[in-house]
Amino acid sequence: MKTTLPLLFAVLVVVTVALVVLKKLGFLAGGAQGAWPFYIKRPLSQPEQVLYHRLVRALPDHIILAQVQVSRVLGVKKGFNFHEWNNRINRLSYDFVVCGKDASVIAAIELDDKSHEAAARGKTDAKKDKASTDAGLRLVRWHVKAMPNEEAIRSEFFKPEPAAAEPAVPQPKLRAGKSAA
Repeated sequence: MKTTLPLLFAVLVVVTVALVVLKKLGFLAGGAQGAWPFYIKRPLSQPEQVLYHRLVRALPDHIILAQVQVSRVLGVKKGFNFHEWNNRINRLSYDFVVCGKDASVIAAIELDDKSHEAAARGKTDAKKDKASTDAGLRLVRWHVKAMPNEEAIRSEFFKPEPAAAEPAVPQPKLRAGKSAA
């Protein structure tokens, strides 16, 4: 028993010293008092920055939002389980959302790159497409290798409405052997 007590004391001292060293090195930080391990990063990739500036120049009378959570744009209809349906979209985001000056949502835009070719990403994209379509939200997808210029963006958002077919003017019925003059 005499040898066990000093050994136990030595182990306690070593563990205490190790904990103090780990805390000073920041490995045990994370509580409210210690520094949290975050840093500032850019919210937009380089291609997203290019498209953002093109969108702003092409659509000057609109609000362009970047990296918007899908759950900030789509709501769950009354009568459906909010948590069940919101959980399907709560970790998804749109690259850009185009709004009117009154903040009404006009369309969402996705800028696809090589990462969208992965099977898991395809499932996520399909979920985002379905949620957007079923909500009645127009979702525009452009590939980073075919990023539109300002003119193409304007034409995408300001396509002329298809001309309504003019009502047919009733033609007088002709009797056999007579022609309309």
